[in-house]
Amino acid sequence: MTQNIYDNAGFFAGYSRLRRSVDGLDGAPEWPTLKSMLPDLAGKRVVDLGCGFGWFCRFAREAGAAEVLGFDVSANMLARARGTTADPAISYCQADLETLALPANAFDLAYSALVVHYLADLEGFARAVHDALRPGGRLVLTTEHPMFMASTLADFVDVDGVRTWPVDHYADEGERTTNWLVPGVRKWFRSAGTTVNALIDAGFVIRRLIDWTPSTEQVTAAPELAKERDRPAFLLIAADRPPG
Repeated sequence: MTQNIYDNAGFFAGYSRLRRSVDGLDGAPEWPTLKSMLPDLAGKRVVDLGCGFGWFCRFAREAGAAEVLGFDVSANMLARARGTTADPAISYCQADLETLALPANAFDLAYSALVVHYLADLEGFARAVHDALRPGGRLVLTTEHPMFMASTLADFVDVDGVRTWPVDHYADEGERTTNWLVPGVRKWFRSAGTTVNALIDAGFVIRRLIDWTPSTEQVTAAPELAKERDRPAFLLIAADRPPG
């Protein structure tokens, strides 16, 4: 079962103060790039896997989606989503994405932001999402970049004037425990190749793969993002279920 850390009171309080929690999609610096990877949503049926506060669900409807279904393991996240959504075409359900059963050929877009690094069974998740998409449907997925995870969230070290990130056992994939907002947050470390190959093996065709780093304009506006120019924080993937 997925660790439901977002229902931990201390974690949820800290998470709720993050800029992406307060400002929504516009508070996520990777959003402009991620948005460019989405298909036209007009009239489409969308599923958000790990919907959190419901920001993307509401965006999808504003972009013309006919129906949006959001899943999350956290009761706290879903309570906030329901409290800020007044749209009968958006539904929220609590579910563990490790074991979620989705209807076949039901969705045109599956969206999953910063979720799969919490899942032990990426291969099962990928197969379930592939089968839930209609032929020609798209998955847009983000996860913590393996270089970010492998640096153990440590600050950089200065080596002869060069900013350097210590990498911790990149070849050793599997469960890792980190201290983020609270101690004991469990995540699953995978190389970029392992993540991409799990999608390919499930039947997806990779359309876009981006090691996300902020633009110079974003760093000027938010200097704390400068370190992400040296060590990407997120891996962004667009993958299609082939038509036919």
